[in-house]
Amino acid sequence: MHYNFTLKNAKTLRVHYTREGKGAPLVLLHGWGQNLSMMRFISDHFKSRFEVVNIDLPGFGESEEPPVSWDIQAYAQFLRQLLELFHLSNPSIVAHSFGARIALYYASMYPVSKLCLTGAAGIKKPRNIAYYGKVYLYKFLKHFKKQVSMGSSDFQNASDTMRGVLVKSVEEDLRVLLKQISCETLLVWGENDEATPLWMGEVMEKEMMNATLIVLEHDDHFAYFHQPQRFIAILEYFL
Repeated sequence: MHYNFTLKNAKTLRVHYTREGKGAPLVLLHGWGQNLSMMRFISDHFKSRFEVVNIDLPGFGESEEPPVSWDIQAYAQFLRQLLELFHLSNPSIVAHSFGARIALYYASMYPVSKLCLTGAAGIKKPRNIAYYGKVYLYKFLKHFKKQVSMGSSDFQNASDTMRGVLVKSVEEDLRVLLKQISCETLLVWGENDEATPLWMGEVMEKEMMNATLIVLEHDDHFAYFHQPQRFIAILEYFL
């Protein structure tokens, strides 16, 4: 389904989503560079007992890009407005990676029944000397108008607007929000996650009021997707 969603600043944004089932609301938020198809197996399983809203986040899948480079708070406010239009409140949220950033911010501001975060981004990685060396080299070469590319493949493949979103999101440390989130939270992590290393999940478990960490052995950032049956079983128990 598509929805021509009018933002509070009067801009219209075309949003692609699925909304299936009846029951308590369950919202699914995918990661960076992904789309709602990554979460479809979750929707298919739980739509018999929940009203499941699975969203192509603005700038991904079939949803339009935001009118400007949103920060995470703007994405959380977008989600709030969308759920209000659907007359849904106090949802459970399942979110991966970039989607987990939005879920964390949302849960710090609005009521959430339960929160399941997998491979959650949101804690800023410490910078090392190599990072600053790359930054200074990039600026030096740009000063002399040399062609140079820098950044992850996510950054290189993004539009100017979405590059701005990515920069804002990775520069924002959501660790300060963790103690504000009181709902029951399940953290599911791949043992060998390199994008959001396991230590980030351990920090979240320690600093959130009501969080439990489950580690999927010998798996990576997409452990939830690689082990769908196991992930569904974990979610069944949690929800």
